[in-house]
Amino acid sequence: MYAKVIIDISHENIDRLFTYRLTVKAAVGQRVLVPFGKGNRLTEGFILDITETAPDLQGHELKNIIKVCEDYAVLDREQIMLAEWIRETYHCTLAQSLRLMIPAQMRGMRISEKKLRAVKIKDGVDADEYLRSLRTKNGKIRSQGAYDTVEFLMQTDNAVLVSDITEIIPTCSSAVVKRLIDLGILEVSMQTVYRRPQTVKKTSGKKPELTKEQKTVLEQILSEEKGTFLIHGVTGSGKTEVYMSVIEDLVSKGKGAIVLVPEISLTPQTVARFTGRFGKRVAVLHSRLSAGERFDEWRRIRVGEVDVVVGARSGVFAPVHDLGAIIIDEEHENAYASEKNPRYNAVEVAQKRCKIASAKLILGSATPSVTTYFRAKLGKYKLLEMKERVNALPLPAVETVDMRAEFVSGNNSIFSRRLVEKLKKCIENGEQAILFLNRRGFSSAVSCRNCGYVWKCDSCDVSMTYHKFDRKMKCHYCGEEADIPKLCPSCKKAYIKYVGIGTQQIEEEIKKILPQVSCIRMDADTTKKKDAHMNILSEFASGKAQILIGTQMIAKGLDFPNVTLVCAVSVDAMLAMPDFRGYERTFELLTQVAGRAGRAGKEGSVILQTNIPDHPVLTFAQNHDYKGFYEYTIKNRLENMYPPYSVFVRVLFSSEAEETAHTESVRFANSVYERMCSLLSAKGADLNEILYIYAMPAPIKRIQNKHRRHVLIKLARTKNTHELINTVYDYDKDVFDSEISVEINPNDML
Repeated sequence: MYAKVIIDISHENIDRLFTYRLTVKAAVGQRVLVPFGKGNRLTEGFILDITETAPDLQGHELKNIIKVCEDYAVLDREQIMLAEWIRETYHCTLAQSLRLMIPAQMRGMRISEKKLRAVKIKDGVDADEYLRSLRTKNGKIRSQGAYDTVEFLMQTDNAVLVSDITEIIPTCSSAVVKRLIDLGILEVSMQTVYRRPQTVKKTSGKKPELTKEQKTVLEQILSEEKGTFLIHGVTGSGKTEVYMSVIEDLVSKGKGAIVLVPEISLTPQTVARFTGRFGKRVAVLHSRLSAGERFDEWRRIRVGEVDVVVGARSGVFAPVHDLGAIIIDEEHENAYASEKNPRYNAVEVAQKRCKIASAKLILGSATPSVTTYFRAKLGKYKLLEMKERVNALPLPAVETVDMRAEFVSGNNSIFSRRLVEKLKKCIENGEQAILFLNRRGFSSAVSCRNCGYVWKCDSCDVSMTYHKFDRKMKCHYCGEEADIPKLCPSCKKAYIKYVGIGTQQIEEEIKKILPQVSCIRMDADTTKKKDAHMNILSEFASGKAQILIGTQMIAKGLDFPNVTLVCAVSVDAMLAMPDFRGYERTFELLTQVAGRAGRAGKEGSVILQTNIPDHPVLTFAQNHDYKGFYEYTIKNRLENMYPPYSVFVRVLFSSEAEETAHTESVRFANSVYERMCSLLSAKGADLNEILYIYAMPAPIKRIQNKHRRHVLIKLARTKNTHELINTVYDYDKDVFDSEISVEINPNDML
């Protein structure tokens, strides 16, 4: 027998199958160690096929597989098919796409099962006789720890972990157990244990009565075995309950499901709800797990101990047996797109995986992405709508506050008078509030009042952000830090000021206005430690903190019944994003954060602080008018030929030499344009399918001491688009000195 192996080295020159003689017991999907290259260096690989015949190697002798890495297949046939599709779609090597399917620490054998000592009464030992021997003539027990331990173990035939025994029995210790082992009373074995992630306390598993809308949506999903569904439901309409009802149906049929959420911050609450309903047969996968936790959760899924997987983006690759559905909550979030190779989009991957497995794909959002809603309107997805909140609760009242008028009237604070008034009333009523700002730190920049000099990162073309907590200026792109200067390097004056606001500044201002109120901050600075997301949310949910301040990680999906007030402290920066999706993302964020208010019978209110209160996006958000916003946006997209009517390709050039990045980006743009024109001419197609192709400086011109230029290509969506994109990928990158990356419809153009 012969095995066809993909070597676990990501290089285009070896991105093919190699045939080895199968001299060990192995199966398709197993990882193996094989001799590779002229030096026969032991290298890991994946068996993708097993055959009875080998190719004619013209006198060359086949090498033997040395050993299997695990005694089970880490991949199934569906995952192998998915990996091959990812290679073709995202233009990566097969080794790169296969790595997505397993925990990273498995490569190089850097992780293994955790085994702990367990003991039981040794076969042939008369435990009753031993207990009698521990008593003196007057009945007194000579060794209480030994007596209690043996008496406890007499109740079971199974081995029990030593750590469990010492925890359960106060008189027992490791020394007691060791003595019993030395005496031959107990025998030792090693028992595999799972390293389980810490989660918030599970919620009640009691199933609520479904609303009429929930029942209608559920019936339509259950009536079909496969397909893609878009649930457009307002915030608080009960989409999660529909998800769980769908999964209940699947589990009853022996099928499994994957539930994806965009933010790690959402995972604890989501896991708590699903664990309440489905118990221990729920696993969690996200990047904040330890290597051991991630490996063990993956292993539980792989061996079939799990029905439901809850995870962030990478959860889409979970090895669920007999997959029945993938559910993607907040499908509009750009967090589902990977920013490193392979640059996959989890929504697209889920679509393909569901197609391979004949499973359902359920997309849910109060603010579907414009492209997704466009496809639903075309009939490519089945559109299901939920227009009412559960229990007929009203959507929160949204009001805008003109911060220009506040300034003119003498209010220089970052908080409007209206917000302060509402905050005080909220706290007096024993309720909670959320303050949202999509910028961490204290101030967005440090500048000189005298000459206007702005401190920038030495390695990046961006201003440093002031972090008051540790009195540092920090770059949010490369992580560089610097002390706060005493003098301006330009004019030598000591007129240093801090421009703009950040979450730290909001926290400080709250403490001045409401010193007796407990507030807690959730941003990239406060969530660096393991389990930080869960701990912060648990503290807020318990009522220990009355005000939650945070960035976009608090803006969606969270459900706190006592929150009645939400404020977006400043929305103007979001509207000014240099991206054709800037308005879309602003509307999404504002609608999502507004949806955190008034979710449990209490009236909710939302304040949007802005200098442009008449902006149409704010008007749509104020009226909870997604359809109006969609019509406004899709018309603008058509007029300007933006996606979904076109495709953007961004090719980024990075080099330590500015001239190199400039010259090579221009050369690339000219050459690719010629290739595209040749392709279209050969097909007799219109050259205007190439809407434009330009080489230009990237908006952030330098990051980590590398100069950045990009080539932006906009293509009309036609039958030729795929081949035109391939001309970009097929260009020989080895002829350039710059680092080059290619993105299709990138998350941002920065």
